[in-house]
Amino acid sequence: MTSIRFQNARLIDPEAGTDTLGSLTIADGVICEEGGTPDEGDVDVIDCKGLCLAPGIVDIGVKVSEPGERHKESFASAGRAAVAGGITTIVTRPDTDPAIDTPETLEFVERRAAIDAAVNVLPMAALTKGRDGREMTEIGFLMDAGAVAFTDCDRVVTDTKVFSRALTYAKSCGALVIGHVQEPGLSAGAAVTSGKFASLRGLPGVTPMAERMGLDRDVALLEMTGAAYHVDQITTARALPALERAKANGLDITAGVGIHHLTLNELDVADYRTFFKLKPPLRAEEDRMAVVEAVASGLIDFISSMHTPQDEESKRLPYEEAASGAVALETLLPAALRLVHAGHLDLPALFRALSLNPANRLGLSCGRLSAGAPADLVLFDPDASFKLDRFALKSKSKNTPFDGAMMQGRVHATYVGGVNMTKELADA
Repeated sequence: MTSIRFQNARLIDPEAGTDTLGSLTIADGVICEEGGTPDEGDVDVIDCKGLCLAPGIVDIGVKVSEPGERHKESFASAGRAAVAGGITTIVTRPDTDPAIDTPETLEFVERRAAIDAAVNVLPMAALTKGRDGREMTEIGFLMDAGAVAFTDCDRVVTDTKVFSRALTYAKSCGALVIGHVQEPGLSAGAAVTSGKFASLRGLPGVTPMAERMGLDRDVALLEMTGAAYHVDQITTARALPALERAKANGLDITAGVGIHHLTLNELDVADYRTFFKLKPPLRAEEDRMAVVEAVASGLIDFISSMHTPQDEESKRLPYEEAASGAVALETLLPAALRLVHAGHLDLPALFRALSLNPANRLGLSCGRLSAGAPADLVLFDPDASFKLDRFALKSKSKNTPFDGAMMQGRVHATYVGGVNMTKELADA
């Protein structure tokens, strides 16, 4: 493989916490040196002209609708969208039809991803069979088949005995469990966050305390079992003290937040715009700012897309009946850069949440610019502005709340294992 030297690049190093002008050389699919002069030979020199070069994004919680709903998103379309968004590794959810709860289904997904996806794909498996919360899956066998974590996604395991047994077994296998913290009784049927806005719109709401109560229960079970646990989304200020206490007490817990909850609030629903219907629902501005501050401080570890494709028929319904979720593989980076442009985060801190921390949690060697790490990189202009047209997205589904919005941050190239996949897809 030809060696590549990136010159005159803003190197965004989340591990060192630095943003410096310099050069980086890759060879044989790995980063071989930072700066310096490459050996004589077949070296392709790229003048980055001051563009940012950062570790490729590791996105945990991506919905790819294979098997069952390939018309919403396939591994091929998700891979193209990821490349367009600077994402080099997607960690996929098991909330498919059927759920990914057996080694056979998992192996189908892995084969399909290996053939069709232009980026690295790491599958998660269901924690309970059928995601029904009654009987745990064969965690050991699924790990052997390649599952990197276990989750029932947005379905809360309400039976605490089943959940505690699953956590205990996961602990014995060294498996990571990912949970969605909501008190299911309070959140059932909710379409928005409760409050004045919900009342004015006549929509059923859920109190932010539902998230706090769900987190409190799961933290108690973690104290009992000692399992490794990741909260998929923390979206309210009320949940943050409980998360802080859990970390201070030495529990093996991390937390993430979806990009939409960092950049939008409950008022964006406006006149019942269903592209803004998410799970959990968008929160008050006070909650949004508290969560942004938690990301900046490191209390919340990850930022993810929570990419959830829905077709037009699922969204063109009355607000209460419409499906939840939004696509975000292509908008994750430009939306996250809003936090940088607003002064809440610097670029190394942003890529710590987008790349380094997710990679570390899964035990991956990517997400950094150090020598020997995989050459999974994104070259981007953080200041380039554009108006988003949802019909230009690579995803099969176009349900983005950012349609028509002015955004900043354009990806120039995404490298996976040292290969410029942006060019490869353009030439295909």
